[in-house]
Amino acid sequence: MAAQEKREVAPAPGAIRPASSPPRPHSSPSGPTTSPDLDASAVPDGGFEAWLVVAGSIVVLFYTWGIINSFGVFQTYYRTDLLRTSSSSDISWIGSLQGALPAMGGVFTGPLYDAGYFRGLIIVGNVLVVLGMFMTSLCTQYWQIILAQGVCVGVGCGIMFLPSAAVVSQWFAKRRGLALGVQSIGSPIAGILLPIMFGRLQPQIGFGWATRAIAFLMLALSVIPITSMKTRVPRAAKRRAFFDKSILTDLPFLLFVAQMFCTYLGMYVPFFYVQLYSVKMGISSTEFSPYLVTILNAGSIFGRVVPNYFADRFGPIQMLIFTTFASAVLIFSWIGIKNLPGLIVFCILYGFFSGGITSGTLAAMVPYVPNLERLGTRMGTFFFAMGVSVLIGTPIGGAILGNGNEASWKGLIAYGGATLLAGDVLLVVSFILHRKGEKGVDGVR
Repeated sequence: MAAQEKREVAPAPGAIRPASSPPRPHSSPSGPTTSPDLDASAVPDGGFEAWLVVAGSIVVLFYTWGIINSFGVFQTYYRTDLLRTSSSSDISWIGSLQGALPAMGGVFTGPLYDAGYFRGLIIVGNVLVVLGMFMTSLCTQYWQIILAQGVCVGVGCGIMFLPSAAVVSQWFAKRRGLALGVQSIGSPIAGILLPIMFGRLQPQIGFGWATRAIAFLMLALSVIPITSMKTRVPRAAKRRAFFDKSILTDLPFLLFVAQMFCTYLGMYVPFFYVQLYSVKMGISSTEFSPYLVTILNAGSIFGRVVPNYFADRFGPIQMLIFTTFASAVLIFSWIGIKNLPGLIVFCILYGFFSGGITSGTLAAMVPYVPNLERLGTRMGTFFFAMGVSVLIGTPIGGAILGNGNEASWKGLIAYGGATLLAGDVLLVVSFILHRKGEKGVDGVR
């Protein structure tokens, strides 16, 4: 009877539907980054164990993307001293390889994470990163540094980066954006500490021992993630394929992947080249120039937390659209900066908004995942595409830079801004199609 029928009450935006409700293909992009296949009451969303996992993930980000964000000091040292006969483009391949492998490795570590091998991945990744840094301290030739810092460190980062990020999503639902933002501050903290550490130690004790000091620091910190991080959700009942075929028919997700490919082509241009730019253009002394990388990463600390806090309120995709657009505008403004105060302000602001891109990427991707059991696999595919972008992005910039005259610097900067702007346009289109899909599903109910 009509009077006795129960009227379905629509959940609040972004809320997780109970198990008895038909699952939605995607969670709402306008609400918190939760997934429809988990019961909100079962997710701790805080507490000692949950934040302990975040603490371990902070350390992993410290010596994965943290060492990548610090590569500007290595780029400058290699270009002006150890590898002075190599071009800027050749040297940037070291940092690009180191930055690409953490993302590209996700296509393999994602399914392994889903299959329950989380702890093994964390241990093996830690060993390789520490070993790679110790081996880098012994290097004197380009090919040696490629193998040690590029491949060994990069592979180690690739093994543990995705699992360390994905496991946080098991412990948080409504506050997931904030947790992922806090987790990501490990990267800029390293970006602040390591350039200063290397810049102060290298002139006094040499490249070898300065690099070994960083390796010893990483060795000590590795105890934290190995002992504090654990999964909450049981391993998948059956092993999943390394590639989720449903991605091929999911146009909004494909566009989301395409926009991040474009964005990461140019996003790291300032991190790799701002220090060299300040020296070559006579804006800063060689003694102060490493602090520009530090300032970039200092701004990034706030950029990784503040936008993610608002993402939980206004939507992760919307916040990513805003931070990407702001970053593109800032890179274009870099063309007109000819003095140190202006360059410092640029580093602070760009660090903030690019930090919002880095920390907001995962939170913005979760609404595109129809089932959290496939989160690792979809993250793997997504990060593989992003890794290819990071791999080729800065070497392309180095090739544009060429001999480093003023026109070449303008070309490099324009390249960075244009790639971010193109990525933002694709993100807007992806968001619109995603919302239409959401409304279409609701209309069928």
